[in-house]
Amino acid sequence: MSDTREDTQLISALSTGDLVPDQLEHDLPVELPAPAPRYEVRPKSKPPRCLEGEVLEVSIGPHHPSTHGVFRMDVVLDGEQIVRLKPVFGYLHRNHEKLAEHTTWLGSMPYTDRLDYFCSLTNNWAYALAVEQLAGIEVPERAEYIRVITGELTRLLNHACLVGFLCHDMGTMGTPLMYAFRERERLLDLFEDLTGARMMCNFHRFGGCRNDLPPGWLDRVSAVVGEFPRFLDEFENLLTGNEILLARTQGVGVLSPELAVNAGITGPGLRASGINYDLRKVDRYSIYDRFRFRVPLGDHGDVFDRYMLRILEMRESVGILQEAIRDIPEGPVLNPKVRQRNFRPPAGEAYGRIECPKGELGFYLISEGGIRPYRYRVRPPSLINLTILEDMCLGGTLADAVIILGAVDIVLGEVDR
Repeated sequence: MSDTREDTQLISALSTGDLVPDQLEHDLPVELPAPAPRYEVRPKSKPPRCLEGEVLEVSIGPHHPSTHGVFRMDVVLDGEQIVRLKPVFGYLHRNHEKLAEHTTWLGSMPYTDRLDYFCSLTNNWAYALAVEQLAGIEVPERAEYIRVITGELTRLLNHACLVGFLCHDMGTMGTPLMYAFRERERLLDLFEDLTGARMMCNFHRFGGCRNDLPPGWLDRVSAVVGEFPRFLDEFENLLTGNEILLARTQGVGVLSPELAVNAGITGPGLRASGINYDLRKVDRYSIYDRFRFRVPLGDHGDVFDRYMLRILEMRESVGILQEAIRDIPEGPVLNPKVRQRNFRPPAGEAYGRIECPKGELGFYLISEGGIRPYRYRVRPPSLINLTILEDMCLGGTLADAVIILGAVDIVLGEVDR
């Protein structure tokens, strides 16, 4: 019997913060409970040495519902055990970076919506931040609060849907996914009221935001955020202690801390392996140093830890949102000194990055002082996090591979660009 998890009541207590003493500093990491012998975990075995002709090569996707229609995995099997796996992508390539080098600086903003189309507002933010660093632009305080609010709402949306999709990949026939999409609809209604669009928001601008908050919008956000912990409790009661979910996720797709760091993995996947790295704490960009929140960490780096990290991060995002809604000041939302049309930043280069829901999203820009970038490159977390898919799947079963892929949390618009 190998080590697995503490009782799920202990995990739920950690989720609500009951296990953390009041005297702890707010930027100390949250650790998942210490493992206890409860469920037997299949050890990850080494790929067997197979003779030629004894293995079966299978193409999973792009028809498979878990592969988004534009992605596939070439899997070599010995029985049900995976001995080789190669992700194959590029079917959705839209030449995002080269298009940006042939349009204006502002003209690239709506294209960023199409990267991670689940998280368009954080895409806008990362690009705006890179341009602001390049040009030395100051952002009004109210706009910074709006960016934090929209960014954390996006994190809630992304993580809730990820958990729903992950459970759907396990064969839950849609119930958790519909719960997640119920909350997603409420969040998208807020985005529509603010930006005029539900998914392709095109909202942030260099030096602030496109428009101020509509009347009553903060009250509606406060209502949605206030009800979100009840949804998380409902989600956890349904899922966290479920013996099928535990059996399918514990000890599956283990990612070692060493490999995670060496491969450049970021976001919840990195923190599930126990690495305390969150750009909101490391870079303290925008005004994140004003908020009290903790960084959840995993102990095992398996699919269960990646699931639990999303639940815990949503609880921390609720706290950030409540503080931001309470403290947001009045004032302008756009720097009046910034000329949006025919914008010409000085010659130079800059790399701006944020902690988007999937990890580090960065934009590397080079300017020659003209109306368009000389060089424009994106550091997409979905692509980087996908590179270690084979390492996590080797020795597992074919059924495990689908769940491991789901827990990585990719969007192909960001992978292929």
